[in-house]
Amino acid sequence: MQNYFKPAMPEAEIQQMSALALAHIGDSVFELLVRTRLCLRGGSTNKALHRDTVAQVCAQAQAALLPKLLPLLTQEEEALYRRGRNARPHGVPKNASPSQYAKATGLETLFGALYLRGETARIHTLFAALMEDNDAI
Repeated sequence: MQNYFKPAMPEAEIQQMSALALAHIGDSVFELLVRTRLCLRGGSTNKALHRDTVAQVCAQAQAALLPKLLPLLTQEEEALYRRGRNARPHGVPKNASPSQYAKATGLETLFGALYLRGETARIHTLFAALMEDNDAI
């Protein structure tokens, strides 16, 4: 039985995946981290948890984190980010600009690739840096 919670996929397989497939996984990884952080903070209703989660995982919020993220990336991670940013999705949500959506897709692609590599410690390091001084969540 395959362990889906701690994958360690070969790099060649990760490179063969489309950027949008990596972003699909990375979106859920990022959302799980946000949800966990909100729950650990405590003291919120389910409605507030949902509202705060949606506010932080939307394209605009993710794109706003990029100035904090980019200086922390290795060259390889930056290449993964650019691969996702340059992907061409079939549509852009109406509440995000194409630029914001591209940046968010890049962030999600990076998190997806790191997750599939099994680099959870690096994901946590990057996420913690993004959330530093961020009282919103």
